[in-house]
Amino acid sequence: MKILVINCGSSSVKFQFIDIEKEEVLADGVAEKIGEDISLFSFKTESYKKKKHKILIKNHEKAIQLIIDHLLDEVHGVIQNVTDIDAVGHRLVHAGEYYSGSVLITDDVISVMEQCSNLAPLHNPANLRGVYAMQKLLPDIAQCGVFDTAFHQTMPPRAYLYALPLKYYEEHKIRRYGFHGTSHKYVSELAAKYLTKDIKDLKIITAHIGNGASITAIDGGKSIDTSMGFTPLEGLVMGTRCGDIDPAITIHMQKEMGLSVDEVNRILNKKSGMLGLSSLSNDMREIEEEIVQRQNPKAIQAHEVYAYKIKKYIGAYTAAMNGLDVLVFTGGVGENMPILRQAVCSDLDFLGIVLDEKANDKFSGDILDLTGEGSQVSILKIPTNEELMIAKETKRIIKNELK
Repeated sequence: MKILVINCGSSSVKFQFIDIEKEEVLADGVAEKIGEDISLFSFKTESYKKKKHKILIKNHEKAIQLIIDHLLDEVHGVIQNVTDIDAVGHRLVHAGEYYSGSVLITDDVISVMEQCSNLAPLHNPANLRGVYAMQKLLPDIAQCGVFDTAFHQTMPPRAYLYALPLKYYEEHKIRRYGFHGTSHKYVSELAAKYLTKDIKDLKIITAHIGNGASITAIDGGKSIDTSMGFTPLEGLVMGTRCGDIDPAITIHMQKEMGLSVDEVNRILNKKSGMLGLSSLSNDMREIEEEIVQRQNPKAIQAHEVYAYKIKKYIGAYTAAMNGLDVLVFTGGVGENMPILRQAVCSDLDFLGIVLDEKANDKFSGDILDLTGEGSQVSILKIPTNEELMIAKETKRIIKNELK
C-alpha cells in the first residue's frame, strides 16, 4: 500500500509518499511561501533531488497538483498513474472532544474541523484547504485524518480542566487539549517495542523538544497529562513561545504598558521563549554554539531556564503516574542536543534516572540507549516520525473500512 502523507500549514504543504509495507519513503518534499510573490518547491526521491527552487504557487490546490505532477513525472516520478496512490493521510490539528483516534475523512469530520477552527485558527483552516484540494484532485481516493489532539483525549478531567467557572468548559469547551499527539504516540510505542515490553505495563514520559515543545505522561499506553493546553502556548519554554507564565502578566502588559491584545499575543508566541530569554536566537544550534564556544552568559542562563522547566515536568509527571519506567527524548532538539539531555537528567537520581554520559555524546539517526549504570529508568533518544505514524494509521483505517 502506497500512501501520500500531507501536512498543510498556512503557507506550506509538506509531503511524503510512503510504501507502508516496506516503511520506505519513495518521495518527499515541501511547497513553501504559498500565495506569496515567490514560492519555493523541493522534491526528492532515492535517485533524484530537486533543491528548493523559486516558482509561483497561488494556493494549496496548486501546491498539491504540483506534488502529484512530480510523483507522475515520466523521468523522475515514482508512479505511473494516480491510482497508484492507495490513500491520502492528513496531519490534522484540532478535533476538540469529538475524536479520540484517527478517522476516515467524511463530511461529518469536515464539519467538526470547521466547528473547531476557532480553537485552532492558524491550523484547522489550512488543514481543510488540503482536504478540499484532495477531494477535487483525487476524488476517488480515500482520505484519512490523524489529529494532533486525539491521543490526549484519554486524559481524565482532573488533568484537562482549568480552575475557571465550569460554564466556560461546558459552554465554550475551554480545557486542556494537548498537541504533538502523533509524535508522543509514535515514540512511546517504539520505546516499548525497543525494550521488548508491553506498553500496557509501562509508565513513560515522552519529551518532544523542538522549536515547539511538549512533554506527556503516558501510563499503560494512554496519555494521562500533557504540557500544552488550550493552545500550544502553554507548558515548556519553546523557541519563540513563553510556555507557562502567570496569566496576570498579560493583563499587566495591556494595562501598564499600553499593549493591545494582538501585540501581547505576538510577544508571547513570536518574541518570547529562547529568543526572548537569550536575546540571540530561537535556533538551539546557535544557542548551543554560544554556550560551548563562547560561554555567553545570556545563552547559558536561557538554557538553564529551558532545561529546568523540562526537569520540573518530569518530576510532576512521575508523581502523577506514581512511578516512571521510561524517559524518551525526541524532536529536533531532544534528539540532537546532548547538553540539554545532560542538564535535564542531572540530579534526578532520586527518581532512579541516571544518564550514560558517554552514550549521550554519541550522534545517531537511530534509537540511542542513554541508560546509565544503576539507572532504574530506561532513558532513550528516539527520532520521531510523524509522517510514518500517519501512514500507519491510514493503512489501519483503510483496512478496517474494507472489512
